[in-house]
Amino acid sequence: LGLRPEGAFLNQIIRQASALWKGETTGSTRTVTTESGALKEAGVSTGIPVISRLNADPPELIAAAYASSFSLALSEELEAIGITEGEFVTTAALTLENQSSGWTIMKVNLNVVARLPRVTQSDFIDATIRAKTTCLVSRSLRANVTMNAKLGAEQVAGMAPLIS
Repeated sequence: LGLRPEGAFLNQIIRQASALWKGETTGSTRTVTTESGALKEAGVSTGIPVISRLNADPPELIAAAYASSFSLALSEELEAIGITEGEFVTTAALTLENQSSGWTIMKVNLNVVARLPRVTQSDFIDATIRAKTTCLVSRSLRANVTMNAKLGAEQVAGMAPLIS
């Protein structure tokens, strides 16, 4: 994604995160740490779906990865058509179903709301569709992925994600 050292040709990148599971199923230690340090011994829920908001759970972490990955892809698509100003918020909502094999991500809805000067509704929708297709996480999930995209004049910063 343009982050390689000058003259370097990369065919593979490995990104790592580690999870510490210590103790029994309940009342034990569950943490996750990412290579970048963005998460350091962050609490992870012991069950799915999580009812408590004290710790993240794997689906929530996937939603966070999806929202950020899609946003990066959309930013690249917008830049490709000459749009470098404005703002947008992406929220990824995963739907889980308890199937016989266990909890499964069945679908994902991406909700994108943007305030982008000089962008037509048509160009914005085209860019979001291309971003959904090229997004790293979109290509990784087998779930049904739907998307809502809204281009408007309202201030994006005032719009809170679904999760507060």
